Amino acid sequence: MGDLRQKIKVMSQTVCPRSRTPSDEDLKSPNSGKEEKMQMKRQISLVNGICLIIGNMIGSGIFVSPKGVLMHSASYGLSLLIWALGGIFSVFGALCYAELGTTITKSGASYAYILESFGGFLAFIRLWTSILLIEPASQAVISLTFANYLLESFYPSCQPPYDAVRLLAAACICILIFINCAYVKWGTLVQDVFTYAKLMALLLIIVVGILKISSGETKSFESPFEGSSTDPGAIALALYSALFSYSGWDTLNFVTEEIENPERNLPLAIAISMPIVTIIYLLTNVAYYVVLDMPSLLASDAVAVTFGNAVLGPFKWIIPVSVAMSCYGGLNASIIAASRLFFVGAREGHLPDSLSLIHLERYTPIPALLFNGLMGLIFLCVEDVFQLINYFSFSYWLYVGLSVAGLIYLRITQPDRHRPLKLTLFFPIIYCLCSLFLVIVPLYGDTINSLIGIGIALSGVPVYYVAIYLPVERRPKFIFKLNALATKYTQKLLYCCLTEFDVESETQADGKTQ
Repeated sequence: MGDLRQKIKVMSQTVCPRSRTPSDEDLKSPNSGKEEKMQMKRQISLVNGICLIIGNMIGSGIFVSPKGVLMHSASYGLSLLIWALGGIFSVFGALCYAELGTTITKSGASYAYILESFGGFLAFIRLWTSILLIEPASQAVISLTFANYLLESFYPSCQPPYDAVRLLAAACICILIFINCAYVKWGTLVQDVFTYAKLMALLLIIVVGILKISSGETKSFESPFEGSSTDPGAIALALYSALFSYSGWDTLNFVTEEIENPERNLPLAIAISMPIVTIIYLLTNVAYYVVLDMPSLLASDAVAVTFGNAVLGPFKWIIPVSVAMSCYGGLNASIIAASRLFFVGAREGHLPDSLSLIHLERYTPIPALLFNGLMGLIFLCVEDVFQLINYFSFSYWLYVGLSVAGLIYLRITQPDRHRPLKLTLFFPIIYCLCSLFLVIVPLYGDTINSLIGIGIALSGVPVYYVAIYLPVERRPKFIFKLNALATKYTQKLLYCCLTEFDVESETQADGKTQ
């Protein structure tokens, strides 16, 4: 792999050389003589980071299906308590990721942390699962939800046409891929705008709830814990539903290398985002409980729409549009995170080198973004793509738990490593134990789908053995030829180069891979 990457480096210098003849302006510049490194720029500010986290955490779930917690807890009081516990638990995980992100300053989130802690095999399996299932399936589902809610106003009395929904979802993915290919700042601007929009929509729901309470409509909270479930299994499922709604707090860790002053802004963005989301979730559910009775809540397929129909009158259209906008922002955050995951995987030698290229002038990972978009479009062709989500319900918590376990492992094996943020081990230990519970729950409650998900993950074992584990001289020759050919034409067609980081860390990356 090292020889191949050196050849690609030479070819990269030929196709798009990094140095140029200095102009008069250059000679006058105080930085004259210094070459600018070919790597992605730190363009994500603190506000951008906060919007990325909030935008990915608050997807369509709080608008569409917050009833899972209420269904299993069986009372308003217990459900709100479980929402609060889910927020506290998520804060524990986010704090652990704040330490990991400032200690291991690579993009890629759990992939980078598992690679650093436990080596190439487990990291590759995490990457393989993301490529084959997690990222494209989740993006396809989000884009379809966006299309359904946007078309709802045009088809009030029936389901929107199948082809119209699919085409609009595909257009949504393509537009966001183009925006993120153009400039990183365009992607973060879209994220900021749609995050503000979804927060305004939730604020509207919360204000309506507060007005109802102030007018004396507190019947739902007269005996808030009456009828509460005492079954440990039901309470566990309620907590699982709440925690799934909080997932996405690791989004900013996927772009660590692009954050301005990451040692300060990464932990600060997490510290600001988590309380905001927790408080919004609690107040939104209080508003739902004040306006809608329990049978209406549990019978609704889209709780926020039912809420809007009950209280907003002629302005009820605001809610479906808000759900669509929330999905759009969530999809944008997912595309940003997934493309960086593929980019870092290629840079570490686990994916074709062509995916580790960035545009020479725009500094965006265009090949990784296009690959991500292509996978999303392919999954839109699957008729029952929503079923695919069931296959990886456990894997998110497995990989996050492994990352946090890596934090403990690195504390033991590398006690003197520089850590700008250092937590007490109480947080990662508690989080690992809870993650074990979150892995076991879907295995017990949805065994068949979970086993299918495990099978998909294990299908990466022979790929890892043949393409990565075997010594270079024993690997199939066509792999090298295809890799070099793809890299050459990707560089020419997309005007891309290998990043500077690739060349400098070549030996280190090969060592981790082996």
